[in-house]
Amino acid sequence: MGTRYQQMKTLHKPRVVLAGLRGGSGKTILTLGLIAALRETGHKVAPFKKGPDFIDAGWHTFAADRQCYNLDSFLMTDDQILSSFAARSEEADISVIEGNRGLYDGLDIDGRCSTAELAKRLEAPVVLIVDVSMATRTIAAIVRGCQVFDPALNIAGVILNRAAGPRQVALIKSAIEMYCKIPVLGVIPKLTGNIFPERHMGLVPHQERAQSEKAVRWAKNAVEQHLEMDAVLGLVRNAPPLTVPPSNIPPKETSTAAGHSPRIGYIMDRSFWFYYPENLEQLK
Repeated sequence: MGTRYQQMKTLHKPRVVLAGLRGGSGKTILTLGLIAALRETGHKVAPFKKGPDFIDAGWHTFAADRQCYNLDSFLMTDDQILSSFAARSEEADISVIEGNRGLYDGLDIDGRCSTAELAKRLEAPVVLIVDVSMATRTIAAIVRGCQVFDPALNIAGVILNRAAGPRQVALIKSAIEMYCKIPVLGVIPKLTGNIFPERHMGLVPHQERAQSEKAVRWAKNAVEQHLEMDAVLGLVRNAPPLTVPPSNIPPKETSTAAGHSPRIGYIMDRSFWFYYPENLEQLK
């Protein structure tokens, strides 16, 4: 035990978790836009997706031009999550983690395997994306409820999505600032068009889209126009130091015991691409 703790290290890495109140709240599109906007300003972004989601992770990889990794607390231990996060964040400036479903939704009433649990494990500030359709002051009550539901969770800011107009926005912002004491980091209006079509499993995979670059550029423009990027960056950079265990990623083996490198093939195309990148890396 003593040796393990001597090998623990402190990670100073700007990071943020983007979470929603439910699926379909706009998390993925805003995450893609944020990743692309950060890249536009010269940042190296390490993208992560909570849970076993291959489609969103594929879009993240496309937007970041850097492999997205899943942080799956059902399949991974705490140490494995921290070790993977540290290793995959090492060469990046900022780590962006997209949550899954609602903020507190998990396996049971204790919220095991939830986005909130992951955010606490990573000691990452949470930006809550809230669909404000047909509501005003009630949004502040919902945000405040999320704050008091688990005071150990750092909900550091809010993005209002699908806003109707200036009167609605003014009421919601004033209520959140008064009752929740956290900033509204941006207001995304109701956007016309359907540049990110969905089906039963969520977004259509980028591999099946002829205009993936156009879609990511559209998301980037929305973020640049409607988010206060300086405030977002300030929040991200305020993430505290994170203590992480030694890497559990084994060194690459370049040959077998007999000295020969085996040749292993796998299919990677529009039909076959649901792979965890860690597994493919181990094969290499």
